[in-house]
Amino acid sequence: MKIICIGRNYTDHISELQNEKPEDPVIFLKPDTSILLKKQPFFIPDFSEEVHYEVEVLVKIKKVGKHIQEKFAHKYYDEIGLGIDFTARDLQQKLKDKGLPWEKAKAFDGAAVIGEKWLPKDSVGDINMLNFSLEKNGEPVQKSNTELMLWKIDELIAYISQFFTLKIGDIIFTGTPAGVGKIAAEDRLTGFIEDKQIFSIQIK
Repeated sequence: MKIICIGRNYTDHISELQNEKPEDPVIFLKPDTSILLKKQPFFIPDFSEEVHYEVEVLVKIKKVGKHIQEKFAHKYYDEIGLGIDFTARDLQQKLKDKGLPWEKAKAFDGAAVIGEKWLPKDSVGDINMLNFSLEKNGEPVQKSNTELMLWKIDELIAYISQFFTLKIGDIIFTGTPAGVGKIAAEDRLTGFIEDKQIFSIQIK
C-alpha cells in the first residue's frame, strides 16, 4: 500500500505557514515504514528540534482505479479515518530553502499516524461537512471541518488517479487545517471525528 498526502488544502493553514496558494493539489508520498505501529508511542527523532503535529482526515481506497472521474470517485472508498502527518518543520524549511524534496522531513519512520478506528462513510453523514479536531494534553489545538477544504475528497481522488493508480488499501491524507504546532516529550495527542475518539498517542 502507499500513503498519498495532500499539502496546502486549507486556506488558513496556507496563511499560517506563509505559503503560496497552489493552483493544483500538492501531492507527496510516505512509505509504509512511516506508519506508527499500533499502541506504540511516537519518539521524537534526534535529527529535529521542531516536530509538528498535523491532524488530517483519511480515506482508505477499496478498489483499483486509474483516471477516475470525479462523479465516480465515491465508489472507491467506504471508510473515513483520522491521522497525523508528523513533520520535522526545521528540517523541512532547510530543504525547501535549497529547493530540495521534503521526504526526510515528512516520510521518516513513525511520521504517519493512522487512527485505529475507521468509520463507515455512510455513518458520518455528509463527508463534505465533517467536523474533526485534535487535542494536546486535553486542550484543543486544531479544529476544523471538511467544508473548508480547497479540494474535496472526491476531487482529490480524481486528481490523484491521473498520476498514480490507486490500489486496495492505499490511504489518502487529505490535508491539515491551521493550528499545527510543536510537540514535546510526554505530550498526549488525541484525535476526534465529530465526538468519536479515533486515536490517542503518547509522545516520547
